[in-house]
Parts: sequence; structure tokens; C-alpha cells
Amino acid sequence: MAERTSTGLLTMMLEPTPAVAMTLPAEVREKLAELELELSEDTSSASEDEGSLRRQGRLATSTPYQGHGHLAVEHWFNRVIQGSSTSSSASSTSSHPGGRSVTTTNTTAHAALNANAAATALADLMAHTQLDNHSAPPDVTGLSERSSLHAERPQVASVRGVSRGYIHHTSVMETADGVPVNSRVSSKIQQLLNTLKRPKRPPLREFFVDDFEELLDVQQIDPNQPKPEGQHTSPLEGEPLGVVNNWPPSLPAALQRWGATQPKSPCLTALDNAGKPVYTLTYGKLWTRSQKLAYTLLNKLSTRNEPLLMPGDRVALVFPNNDPVMFMVAFYGCLLAELVPVPIEVPLTRKDAGSQQIGFLLGSCGVTLALTTDACQKGLPKAQTGEVATFKGWPRLLWFVTDGKHVVKPPKDWHPPIREASNDIAYIEYKTSKEGSTMGITVSHSAMLAHCHALTQACGYTEAETITNVLDFKREAGLWHGVLTSVMNRMHVISIPYSLMKVNPLSWIQKVHTYKARVAVVKSRDMHWSLLAQRDQRDVSLSSLRMLIVADGANPWSISSCDAFLNVFQARGLRPEVICPCASSSEAMTVAIRRPPELGVPPPGKAVLSMGGLSHSVIRVDTEEKLSVLTVQDVGQVMPGALVCVVRVEGTPYLCQTDEVGEICVNSGSTGVAYYGLPGMTKNIFETIPVTSSGIPVSDRPFTRTSLLGFVGPDSLVFVVGKMDGLMVVSGRRHNADDVVATALAVEPMKFVYRGRIAVFSLSVLHDERIVVVAEQRPDASEEDSFQWMSRVLQAIDSIHQVGVYCLALVPANTLPKAPLGGIHISETKQRFLEGALHPCNVLMCPHTCVTNLPKPRQKQPEVGPASMIVGNLVAGKRIAQACGRDVAQLEDNDQFLYIQDVLQWRAQATPDHPLFLVLNAKGTVASTASCLQLHKRAERVATALMGRLNTGDHVALVYPPGIDLIATFYGCLYAGCVPVTVRPPHPQNLATTLPTVKMIVEVSKSVCILTTQAIMKLLKSKEAAAAVDTKSWPMVLDTDDLPRKKSPQMYKPPTPEMLAYLDFSVSTTGILAGVKMSHAATSALCRSIKLQCELYPSRQIAICLDPYCGLGFALWCLCSVYSGHQSILVPPLELESNASLWLAAVSQYKVRVTFCSYSVMEMCTKGLGSQTEALRLRNVNLSCVRTCMVVAEERPRIALTQSFSKIFKDLGLSSRAVSTTFGCRVNVAICLQPNRLGKLAEQGTAGPDPTTVYVDMRALRHDRVRLVERGSPHSLPLMESGKILPGVKVIIANTETKGPLGDSHLGEVWVSSPHNATGYYTVYGEEALHADHFNTKLSFGDTQTVWARTGYLGFLRRTDLTDASGERHDALYVVGSLDETLELRGMRYHPIDIETSVIRSHKSIAECAVFTWTNLLVVVVELEGSEQEALDLVALVTNVVLEEHYLIVGVVVVVDPGVIPINSRGEKQRMHLRDGFLADQLDPIYVAYNM
Repeated sequence: MAERTSTGLLTMMLEPTPAVAMTLPAEVREKLAELELELSEDTSSASEDEGSLRRQGRLATSTPYQGHGHLAVEHWFNRVIQGSSTSSSASSTSSHPGGRSVTTTNTTAHAALNANAAATALADLMAHTQLDNHSAPPDVTGLSERSSLHAERPQVASVRGVSRGYIHHTSVMETADGVPVNSRVSSKIQQLLNTLKRPKRPPLREFFVDDFEELLDVQQIDPNQPKPEGQHTSPLEGEPLGVVNNWPPSLPAALQRWGATQPKSPCLTALDNAGKPVYTLTYGKLWTRSQKLAYTLLNKLSTRNEPLLMPGDRVALVFPNNDPVMFMVAFYGCLLAELVPVPIEVPLTRKDAGSQQIGFLLGSCGVTLALTTDACQKGLPKAQTGEVATFKGWPRLLWFVTDGKHVVKPPKDWHPPIREASNDIAYIEYKTSKEGSTMGITVSHSAMLAHCHALTQACGYTEAETITNVLDFKREAGLWHGVLTSVMNRMHVISIPYSLMKVNPLSWIQKVHTYKARVAVVKSRDMHWSLLAQRDQRDVSLSSLRMLIVADGANPWSISSCDAFLNVFQARGLRPEVICPCASSSEAMTVAIRRPPELGVPPPGKAVLSMGGLSHSVIRVDTEEKLSVLTVQDVGQVMPGALVCVVRVEGTPYLCQTDEVGEICVNSGSTGVAYYGLPGMTKNIFETIPVTSSGIPVSDRPFTRTSLLGFVGPDSLVFVVGKMDGLMVVSGRRHNADDVVATALAVEPMKFVYRGRIAVFSLSVLHDERIVVVAEQRPDASEEDSFQWMSRVLQAIDSIHQVGVYCLALVPANTLPKAPLGGIHISETKQRFLEGALHPCNVLMCPHTCVTNLPKPRQKQPEVGPASMIVGNLVAGKRIAQACGRDVAQLEDNDQFLYIQDVLQWRAQATPDHPLFLVLNAKGTVASTASCLQLHKRAERVATALMGRLNTGDHVALVYPPGIDLIATFYGCLYAGCVPVTVRPPHPQNLATTLPTVKMIVEVSKSVCILTTQAIMKLLKSKEAAAAVDTKSWPMVLDTDDLPRKKSPQMYKPPTPEMLAYLDFSVSTTGILAGVKMSHAATSALCRSIKLQCELYPSRQIAICLDPYCGLGFALWCLCSVYSGHQSILVPPLELESNASLWLAAVSQYKVRVTFCSYSVMEMCTKGLGSQTEALRLRNVNLSCVRTCMVVAEERPRIALTQSFSKIFKDLGLSSRAVSTTFGCRVNVAICLQPNRLGKLAEQGTAGPDPTTVYVDMRALRHDRVRLVERGSPHSLPLMESGKILPGVKVIIANTETKGPLGDSHLGEVWVSSPHNATGYYTVYGEEALHADHFNTKLSFGDTQTVWARTGYLGFLRRTDLTDASGERHDALYVVGSLDETLELRGMRYHPIDIETSVIRSHKSIAECAVFTWTNLLVVVVELEGSEQEALDLVALVTNVVLEEHYLIVGVVVVVDPGVIPINSRGEKQRMHLRDGFLADQLDPIYVAYNM
């Protein structure tokens, strides 16, 4: 209990005085802070009052103490931390089986101090502190300024060795420098107190370090996992860059030289889609056209007589892949003009994959001009003005066409500046990251030149060689070889456009043959495609090739393409040593390349590595027979002039061991320089300093991270096993997306999906990465085939990589977002997956197998008995959770009547013409009215008709539409001594489902007669009705439309008020039909209670838009007006379907102050009128008259709906404080009502405080604990008070199992005791025995005399700092949900609404959702309000959100059409009906996903 004591001690120090001030040494202050944290660690609960003690502890930590010379405060402080007597803020763990007891240890040198020393020290300290031992501790919890509300707070009695009387009184304490401090510090303390006047909250640390303590199942490290054992590596140097005679000083200089000396020499040949050469650009043409463009850009483009461009400005190059000539001219034109080209893809539509990110790059580079070709400009999307449209996220650009007619010839005396290569930016290459963001990599003139030099040396390029280039010439290897190095060496490039490759995959081989090309630059994809098409070609020869550069040789599957290609084309002159894989990245440019054999290099290498080892970043050689191996080829030697090392991927860049995989880093003059405009990321990537195991930097020059993962093998050959972009770390093991793709592709048969169209990426769900595989399905594949393929892929990935796939989705052909030149745009695919916009046609989710880090299921502790529970709460200083409404005060005229029918007779005599009811129709006009006398007369007629036919005590079913007939026949039954049962009439268009309910209520209530209208009577006996029920077995049916006016006989007088007055039938949310018995006494008590709470008098008007058949709706509609005499404006909710504004227009027209509605009415108004507030205002609808609008419900208040309702109708004058909620249930239809709080009544002090909203920790709630947190903290759930408890009503919170009373910080069942409780169930259809104790149950401990009714709802009470009319503190009741509906999963209690709220938030097309359990599986049913192709998008999103927010795995996701989830008349979901429909296979779903 040590830590509790110190709290008490701190409380004591703070209690008395504004003048406490001493400085603690810093380390003691830290100790205090730690102590505070540990004190707050007990997360099992934190109620108000326990919190108040702790907060005083917090205060001590944050008060500026001044130095004190008597004894180091540390001494006694450490002593106190060590242990002393127990104070009153004893551990709350005793009362909570789930609580953790906290122990603090302190190992400082002062630990040896004995208790006496501590006591003396303390006494000494106290002697210098002004202490008034009569004052209460300061109130640091309230929101009010008063400090008198301390009744429940236990006083601190004594601390060991110091009695409270011992403490001296001194007037003013002085600080060390003799300055009196009471004024200065007291204002500080006051300020602190003010900031602490908030409910107890967990310390911030718990908010931001997420709940790893709770997710205890963190993967334990396998002791047998492979670890690196090799030597530490050292950096590897490439051969030195050779000195070349006559090497140009810069790239523009090389162009100038060839343009002048070899103008006829071919530079570039462009082909059309048929493979015919369209145009050959010579070096002379390239030089003159580039000069023209440079001159035009610098001199002919101007705005307001200022040149548009200055040297160093960035310019976008937007050229299609089939026009390399125009691109080359534009690129060199920019270099000559000293502008910085930024080559990007041609945007085809406004919604291109990744186009927005490109726009972001252009904006951050300050690009204002885009160069393009005439043909391309014509093809761009246009705005209505005819200009090129502004693409989403792009800056405003001026488009300039570079075709001949738009550029001008420079004057003779103009020459472009040809300078030596400097460190200025030459060009910017774009790169898309794993997350989809686009960065611009800046390359300087010197790096560009050095890279050309290194490539020339490594590849042995010579002047006038011919090279075919299949790659994108705008970036990476296509640009380096086909645009830059080629010009350095006056080579001739044959550029093969992507569009030609799509039509004829062999075109590049044919061009090699035709042009006798010495070098070809390709990707493995191009080799693979040509294999598929090679049968048609017999007469090609590849013997001219000396180098076949495989630009993506670093990919794991490139080796199989290379081997297969060699097998086929070796017969056509291809020499094995010609194949030269290389490794490169946008940041580091070319990292390594296999040299042509004439350069005298070691033979190529091949490594067969264990996948298991690689997943732990360890290299273990294996044999090829196994499936779980990765075979990789080397990518040759390091580039000339480069220094390469391999470093650990995470944390400090330590050099790897020889058998460890790491990230390859390069230091050379030929890498990129920076990410444009991103200094932070630049530092991480371009300025890494690798260190040895002892922490010494390996070089004083920074290295560039290449994002390639690999190692250096024998003969200094570089091997690459993956890329950082494709790295997925699952449960601490690394997997490469490319490897997973390769495994998926290896699964036969491939005939269901397209080979090149598979995306693999990972999502972070519940603190770990989860692997998602998306593939394009062929149009002819059946669902059966696809599922077979999918399950085989899952098995393959599981057995080869030992990792589970979270989700495998198949999408229709050609729907995955494509990268500009083929291939799948991974980040965009991931984005669409997360947004639910991928529209798969098949989905397989496997969360059960791959989510292994769920919190351990909660073990139920043996319940603590109710007695120890109470004692525990008292010891912990907590209130027992109970509250009551104010007393039912003095009687008024009508309160002397015991029977509601007597009140009507009295009113008919006393105020015969006073209007009681006014019913509106859909047009808003008055359909019918009734005064006191009219209602009495109509009731008499009904009584007369019944008295001859029925006996007293007979049950009569009233089947009427909402209106005065219903009210009149109700009182007619009471006059005749019969027991009325109100029944909702069947819906003529939906007899099949609504008529059986009517029949059931009539039978269960044992009604001997049905009163109704002629129209409904016909309906009950119609042919259509006969199809739904047995119409012959109806009891006697009387229609009351034209009753004769007879003299009424004597009225029936019940012998005792305990006699049954009426039966109230309703279907609960769990689908049980329950009728409750209401006695005359309960009926009168209910009316009196509502009258007092809402202050209803004959002069008042209220508007009611509720169904009149059961619960509070029935009471307000049929009973309250007669009892209190106010006029009720009745708006049948059904009429709102044809006129949504009916209710609000009526409220405005009659200037109603108090109105009641249901959630379904509120929802209809919010959805139907949300966009029409302006139109309503024009119709003079004004809601400023409304003091209170109460939502009648038997559920947790729907805070989001009430808030959006308030927000929408604020424009019509609705006060933000007007909307509140009520709570009732079967055992007591009105437990809480929040009356009006505005205007005069509030001044008179009769109104209650505003309803409060608290935020509770959803995780604690699952353990039946209530823990308050700040708004917006993780896992917070807003709960709104359910209304003010009615007069005469007592409420207590009880444990559902032990039936003992609970403390404030617990969630338990709400029990209610009141004169208007129902007296029992008439029958609960089918479950009579179970519910016997619902109406008369007693606590097992404490007050065991009071008889309570169990509401069946879970909730908690909280004493607020607001005061009600009587000056008492207001106790707020929060209803959390129905006990019958809670889901017991993993040992915890979940409320369906919380899971449903998360699910509805997960996708815009989810209109409604309901959850239930089925054999321990969580089933989620979602209504899809969109096109059916979105159905499968929802499966993954629903699974993700429930995992993330509730730590539950969804077993089944059912996607249905809107309106399938059944809703009762109160707008509550009937989840059990839905479950029955699901099990009986009656939902007709769009899609059902069973998560494996």
C-alpha cells in the first residue's frame, strides 16, 4: 500500500494553505512525476472521488517548491515512497478482481532511513507550513467555484508520527531569499487548482504510447531463429574511373562538338506502331533544334515585358513515350538554356493513377511552364475554354508546344552558354515512393557527367555504336543509356515505344537484327514477352549483341526470364555472357552492372538462398530442389569510382556481417543529390554515414541509400534480393513483395489470372503489417476456378514464406490502376483498396490465421462477493451508485383522483370546452380535434356499446390508426370496466408481415373483442388477410365508426387502484413480445411524475410525433393530456413519410415549447430535410420557440444523430441546448426525462441542468469498468446522459450476477423503484419463467428491503458538479445498452452499437449495419447503398476497422440491400430477427464472405 500513502501525504501537504512553497531538487521532482504516473497506472477504474485524491497528488508535483534548509526533502520523500501507514485513499484494487496492485521500489541511498527520521522530517516540514486543521481539503474536482462539496471525500486522518493537532500555525512562510510568498504563490496554486478542476484522466503517456501493454501477445522471439555469424564487412571499392583523352567538360559541350563535327551522324531513330522508322534525328539537327528551343524559351516567352523564365527555373517535359525525338530536343534545349527539365508522364485523364502526386511535385518545384508536342497537346483533356484542363492537385501551367513552327531561329550572334559541369541542378527525375507520394530527385551537372563516364567505362561504350532502347527514355536506365550516355559517345539509339511492344513483343529483337545493334537495354518483362511470341520468327539473329543490359536484373524473377530467354535464343546467335543484369535506383543511379566478358571479369554467379533465412535478414545457402528457396543472379561489380557498403536497414546504419542482408549504400560522384524541397528526407537518404560495429564512421563522405536490399558475394559480386519499397515486416520477419508475387505466379494453373497483373502490398492493421494480394482475373474464369486458385495461392505462400495472407482479392480484367508504361501502380492499388474503390469480384480474407497478436482473452475471475464489493468501494472512497428524482410534492386538484377515467369526467364537467387534442394530417391541416366534453361523450358511447356485450375485466384489443378514435375507445374501455390493449393496425401493403403480429398480440393478451374502424375491419376479414393468418379465429370485431347515442348506464368503478388498468404490449429489440400490466395506481403515478417533471398545465401546448401504441409514446398520447389538461398536438409519424417537414412546421406554427419525437422521426428529418433548411426558412418555419425537444427511446442516446439534428436546424433557430433524450423500458416506461432548461422557468430554479456528455474508455467498458478519458483520446466513446430522473423514481446500479450494489466506476444493470413501475409481465411470449424476478427483486447485500425492478439495461451513474433545483448535486444516469443484446466475445462484453458505429464509418456506401454472434463467430450485416460492384470492397474495410478498434476478428460479412435490417416502430434494430433470417437463409444477400 506504499504508494497509496504517499498520495495521502501529498493530499495533506496541499490541504490547508495557499502558502506552501519549497523547491524540490530536480531528481525529486522527477521521482514525484514517476510516482504520480504509477499512482495513475491502476487503470481498473478511476471515478470522480478517487480521482480527487489523486489529483491533489498531482498538484504537489507541479507546484514550484522553494528550497528549505532543514533536511533534504529527498530523505523523507524516499522514505515515504518506501512505505508507511495506509491513508484513506486505499487501493482500489481490492474491489476489482481485474485491478493490478502497483508496487514501487526505490533504490536510492536514502532508502535506509528509518521511520522515525521520516516522521521527524515530516514534522519539521509541517512546522513551517501553515495548516488549518479545520478546513476541508480544497475541492479540485468541481467545475463550480464553490469548495463546499466535499461530503464524500474522506479526510486524511494522520500520517505516522504526526497527529493533525501537532502542526503549528505560522503566518507567512518565507522563501530562502526572505521574500514573503503567500500572495504570489497562492495565485499560482489557484491557477493550478483551476486547471485541475476536471474529472480524473489517465496521464498523457497512456494516450500516446498506445496500448501495447494490453496487446500482450507480442510475438516472442524464437530462440532458434537464424542469426548472422559472419565477419563484419568493409566498404567495397569499384575500379578507379579511367582518364579519357579529350573527354568533353559537360554534356552540352559534347552535343556542341558532335553537332559541329559530325552533323550527319545519326543520333536517334523513332519507330511508329508498325515498327517502321518514322524519323532519324542527326547530331546536327539535335544541336540546331535544341539551340532554337533554348533561344525561344529564354527570349520569346514573356509576361508583362519580363522574361517568363530565368536560368535555373524548373520546366515540365510532357512527352508521350512514342515521341523520343521531341523529348530529346526539349531536354537538351533546356540544358542549353540552363533551365532544369522535370520529365513527367502525359496525364491522360484528370484522374490518372498518381497524377495528383505529380501535381504536388510540380507545385513544390515551382514549375509554371510545360513543354509538349502539338499532337500531345491536342490529346490532353480540355476545359470549356479550350485550354488544357487543370489536373487535380496540379499548379496552373502555361503549355508551350515545341514543334518547329512555334520556335524561332536565334540571331547569328547568339550562342548558348556552354559551361563546365558544375554542382548546379541539371535535371529532376521523379520517383514514386511506397506510400504513393512523388519525390523529385535532383541530379547535378557534374553527377550527370560522372555517371555517363562510369557507364561508358563499365559498358565499354565506343563512338558510333548502335543501341536499342526499350525502356522509358524519361527516367532511370532508359534516360541514362538512351539520352545521356549515348550523346556523350555519339551513339545511335533505336527507340522502341511501349505501344509497339504491346502490338509486337518481338520488335526489339527484330531491330537488333536489322540495325546490327551492339547493345540492347531491356527489362525482364520484354524478354518474357518475346519468348511467348518467338515461334513466328525464324530468321532473326542476335549475334551482333555484345551486351544485353537487363535493367531490372535485381528482381528475384529476372533470373528465370534470363535463363529461359537464353535457352531459346542461344540457337539464334545469343551468347550466354552477353546477358548483363544491373542494379540501379533513382537516388543512386546505376549501382552495379555485370560487365561484358571482354573486360576480363569473373564469371557470373548464382545464389540459392533459404527464404526462411532471408526473412530474418540472414543468408543461408540451400539446395534448388526445395520450394522455399530464392534463386538470385549477381548484378555484377560495383560501378567505377564508387564505394559501396551494406548497412542494417533499421536504426543506426551499422555495417552488416558477411552473411547478413542489408541496404546497399553508395558513395560516388555520380548519384542524385537530394529530394527537391525535402531536406529532412534528403538527410536520411543522401547523407547517411555508415559506421562499424564499434561506432566509427567508415568514411568522412556521406553515402546515398539505394533502397536495394542485398549483400556482397564471392568475387566481390553484388547480389540484390529485394527492394525497400517491397519490404513487408510481418511479426518481425521480412518478406519481399516481389517474392510473394513470384510465388503466386508459380501456382498452376495460371489460366484464371493475368501474369503481369498482380499487386502485393502490406497494410498496418492492429500493430502489425498484413499482406494483401490483388490479381486481375480473366473474364472467362468461373467463381469456382478462381476460389480454387486463390486457396492454392494461400497454401503456397504459407508453405514457402511461412506467412499468412490477410486478404486475397481478384478484380475484373483491366481494372487495376496501371503505371505509365505497363505494370501495376502499387501505391494507387493500395489506396483504392483502403478507400473501398477497388471493386473486386472475389475476396478471400484470412484474419483468423494471420492475426496472431490479439490481446489474450479475458479470464473471468471468481466473482468477488457483494459484501466485499461494497467494503472495497467504501475503502476506496467511492460512492455506491444510486440516485433518485425529487420527491413527489403536494397534490393539486386532479391529483386527488385515483383513476385516470375520473379525471376525464371531472374535466368534462369543470372545463367542458377546453381543447385537449388536435390531430394533424399529412398536409399539415387539422384532421380532428377533441375537447374534454367531446372526448368524454365519445368514450361514453363506446362504454355503452361494450357494457351489453362484455363482462368487467375482459381484455379488449384497440386496433386503430393514430388519432382521437384510439384515445376515445381507450377511455370507453375504462368506463366499461374492460382492460384496453392498444395494437398497431396492420399495414395494407404489407399484410404478410404485419398482420401476424396483430394476431399474436390479440391471442397472447387473451382479448375477447377487437374494436376498430370499418376500413380495418374489412381488412382483417379480407382474402389477403386469410393468406397471412387464420381469419376465422378472430374474436368478436366491433367497428366504432357509427355508434348510436344511447343514455349511458352507470360507469364502472374499480374496487382498488391496484387493479389492472391497461396492458402495454411491445416487441423488444431482442424480438420478444412482452406485455406489461399497468395498474390504475401506476397509471396515475406515471402521469403525475411526468406532469411535475415537464411542468404541464392546462395553459401549455405540447407537440407529439410518436407512435401511440406502447411505452412512453402511448402515455404521452393517451394519458398525460387528460391528466394534466394541456393541449396535445398529435402528429402521426407515418404522415412524415409523405411530408417530412410536417412535425417541424407544426412546432413552428403553434409556437410549441415542448415537443417529443422518436429517433426514426429525427432521422427522417435529418435525412429528408438536411438540404432544405433554406426552403423551410422561406416558409417561415422558426424553431426558436422550442425549449426542449425530447427523443423518446429505450436505448443508449444516439449522440451523433441528436448533434447533427441540432446542427442542421440551428439555422431555423433551434437552440443547441434544446435536444435531450428520455429513457424508459418495459418495467418502467419513464425513468428519465430531461425537461426544458431555457428562459423563465430556468430562472425560477425548477429546471434541471443541461444533459452532460462524458467520454469513457471503450476498452474499460468491455470489462464492465467506467473510466473517464479526454475527448479525442484513443478508444474514447462519447456517452450522453439519458435525461433527468423523474420525481418519485429511485435508481441503483447492480451487479448482474451477484445482485449486489456497485460503485460509481462500474458498469452494471440499472434497477428502478418507483410508484409507476409496471406490476409484471402479462406474458412474455414463450419465456414466462425466466422473467419472474424482473419486477420484484431485492439486493443481495446492503439495502435488502427495497423492491426493485430490473430494467435489463446496462448503465452507470455519475455525480456531476452541476446542481439541480433543490441545490443538490445532480446525478446523471448514462445508459450504455441492453443486457440481452451484449455480445460475450473473448471473455469481454461488447455492445453491438459500438461495433456498428465503427463499421458504418468505414465506407461511405454503408447505409446501416447490425452485428450479432453465431457459434462464437461475429457476424456483421451491412446494407450497401451504392452499386453492387462495391459489395466486396466492404469486406476488407469492415474486417480492418473491427480489428483495429475492437480487437475482434469478424467471422462473416454479409452485404445486403438497403432496408433488410429490421427496425421496430421506435427505430431500434431487431438484431435477433436479423440473426434468425440469416440462419434461415432468408436475407437474399448480395454477397456473403466467410473470413477464414
